[in-house]
Amino acid sequence: MASSFPALIAESLKTEKFRLLDIGCSGGLDPLWRAFEPRLQALGIDASVTECKRLAELERNPDVAYIAAFAARSADKPIDISAGPAAPLIMKMRDRMSFMRTREIRDARLKQASTEEQLRHNAWEMTGLADPKKPVVLPDLLAERGWSDLDYIKLDVDGADFDILQSFAGRFDALQVVAVQLEVNFVGAGDSEEHSFHNTDRFMRAHGFDLFRLDVRNFSVRALPARYIWPTPAETVSGRPFQGEAYYARDVVATTGPALGIEKLAKLAAIFAAWQVPDAAAELLLARRAEFASQFDIDAGLDLLAAQTQPQRSRPLSYREYMATFEADQPGFYRPEGPVPTWERLKSAWRGYWFPREKRH
Repeated sequence: MASSFPALIAESLKTEKFRLLDIGCSGGLDPLWRAFEPRLQALGIDASVTECKRLAELERNPDVAYIAAFAARSADKPIDISAGPAAPLIMKMRDRMSFMRTREIRDARLKQASTEEQLRHNAWEMTGLADPKKPVVLPDLLAERGWSDLDYIKLDVDGADFDILQSFAGRFDALQVVAVQLEVNFVGAGDSEEHSFHNTDRFMRAHGFDLFRLDVRNFSVRALPARYIWPTPAETVSGRPFQGEAYYARDVVATTGPALGIEKLAKLAAIFAAWQVPDAAAELLLARRAEFASQFDIDAGLDLLAAQTQPQRSRPLSYREYMATFEADQPGFYRPEGPVPTWERLKSAWRGYWFPREKRH
């Protein structure tokens, strides 16, 4: 029996692959999606030539390729690297943060460090870069490579994210994209073209996607640095909300959209589980139970999703048992009265440790 719901879905696929486009792929593909191998097909794009070469040398899946290139909305406009990786307001805000002070302290050492170490510190501009005069438009690149179908887009390039995202305007339906993972900024001046959460959210909802998960990353300022969450300088345990990760998907239970086959819907359910929102996966299974029955054991799938919601149990309840305890309004669904325990505060602060997710820079 499969050990996870995504693995169960991967085993059930008969005609389709799981197709992933990773824009800003330094560090490699998220291991979560390897559950779909050997039916995983992926294309990684990154501005670092050195990193793409390293990843290609390590890759063992012939259906995974890496391309060193800058991505943009138009191929006719060269990338201006001298302007910095983000809009002026973001750059000004970034320079106030404590992680940038750490970067300054480590700058001399980083110039001599390995590409892997430079990328761990998000110093991608120190690595060998692709030609900024030859940006690629990703929907066009997909067409050139014969990709007429795409399941998942992950976009995190620390700068022109919103510009790149807009290259997919009007193309999500034709490609049958079901889920998109985006880095977002929680600062902005109100410009309609800036890479901000409010612009990203408007764009995605206009294209038929709903928000299913939002991770907020706090950053302290250099005036009083807080402890870093990761072994490298980036987000901190306290500070203002500066950046985050937004997870958008088709809400096929509530709205109509492009006609999606049953295997495509199964992959969407697997994505929900991988995102740590197993409730959305369970809702989809129950809404399309008759259709999914031809693909995999629905009850086994529901049991795996129920187990995912009970990480503290060595022997989790089955889906049927779990729902029975909820209907009985059992105390286990509530936190006890009183102050929030220290362990719960730590769990919240170190969410990235407890829940697998995309590697942070």
